[in-house]
Amino acid sequence: MSTDPIAPLAGAIALGVLAIALAWPVPLLLARAKWPAAAPVLAVALWQSIALAGGISMIGSLLLAGLIPFGDDLWTRIQGAAASLFHGPLPPAASLLNAFLLSAAILLAAHLILNLALTSVRSRNQRHRHMELLRLLSSPLPDTPSTRVIDHPAPAAYCLPGARSVTVLSEGMIELLSPAQLDAVVAHERAHLRQKHHLLLDAFRSWKRSLPWFPIATRAQDAVALLLEMLADDTARKTSGDAVLAEAIRLVDETGPAGAALGAPKDRRTPEQRRAALLAREERLVPGGRRVGPVLRAAVVTATVVLVVVPPLVVLLS
Repeated sequence: MSTDPIAPLAGAIALGVLAIALAWPVPLLLARAKWPAAAPVLAVALWQSIALAGGISMIGSLLLAGLIPFGDDLWTRIQGAAASLFHGPLPPAASLLNAFLLSAAILLAAHLILNLALTSVRSRNQRHRHMELLRLLSSPLPDTPSTRVIDHPAPAAYCLPGARSVTVLSEGMIELLSPAQLDAVVAHERAHLRQKHHLLLDAFRSWKRSLPWFPIATRAQDAVALLLEMLADDTARKTSGDAVLAEAIRLVDETGPAGAALGAPKDRRTPEQRRAALLAREERLVPGGRRVGPVLRAAVVTATVVLVVVPPLVVLLS
């Protein structure tokens, strides 16, 4: 079985370098950047492409390097590896290192997929249990059965996705805000539901649980969670106006650490982190906020497309 190892080896090295870059320096730079607050849609798309390209690059690098002795192109290498596994014998050039790399690629792919599935199931079960508690501990808002009220003095608002999605408000939130501000909060939470933000958060929670040794996974999850809050703000501000929404956020911020931020239940952030998120959301609603120029916007779009397209192409063509 004659093989040319140069192309797959070069592809494996290139994907390995890309995987390292996407595992640490690139997400770190993006998490520290200021422009995402001005263009949360672009930023969320870029975060998704980084996570997807990072996973494909890690698996692809291991796969290409492990398959080198088994054929002349990707498909014949896969066929050769499968034939050797079930029928033998191994090619003369195959070594224990090739077996290790192939095993690592398969295990990593299975690990990522299973974690995504388990995270989705776990989140769905938690939402179901939370919904059962809400039915016991809350009451529907008059004339608005999809909004429920809990008897708690701290201002809190969040949405709970499900077959019958609901928006939850605390008595403290209702007493704190004016009717217009309360409408802005409800519009914010319903935007989360309509845009299915919980599915994207599940994906990044899965990334964090799959790769807990990557501190950047936590930073990515926090960054995406804040960007999704900003996306919901952008929907709410269309009907409520910037000033009303900003004032609602400011009032919640002024309640201090005891007050719950406008967000999901079981918020594990520290009070300082919650306050920083509220301030970031409030600042972008003031007149004269930051804007993303056409050059930067084009660069981000290009980077997003390249990250989605290039790693699979490298795997297929190496």
